[in-house]
Amino acid sequence: MLVTTTPTIEGHPIQSYLGLVSGEVILGANVFRDMFAGLRDFFGGRAGSYERVLQDARQRAVQEMQAECDRRGGNAVVGVDLDYEVIGSKGSMLMVSASGTAVRI
Repeated sequence: MLVTTTPTIEGHPIQSYLGLVSGEVILGANVFRDMFAGLRDFFGGRAGSYERVLQDARQRAVQEMQAECDRRGGNAVVGVDLDYEVIGSKGSMLMVSASGTAVRI
């Protein structure tokens, strides 16, 4: 399945628009708290283990979005937007969301 942040896919005319699709993943309090503790320890450097957690969350959110597109009969998602939001009463969780428009090309 093609997934792009652009509104069109060059060389692939859009036959039909199937609506908004999205996927969300929420990382719990411990992961998020540990991430900031780790970042303090690695100030000025990269925290590889936490980057992998965020990459996995992003990948899972995109996979959920693709699955919803597939259920609607689409074979591509255009105009994809990725968002990262701190949520919870004390900002103890991180939500990664992917949204776009399901299309048939």
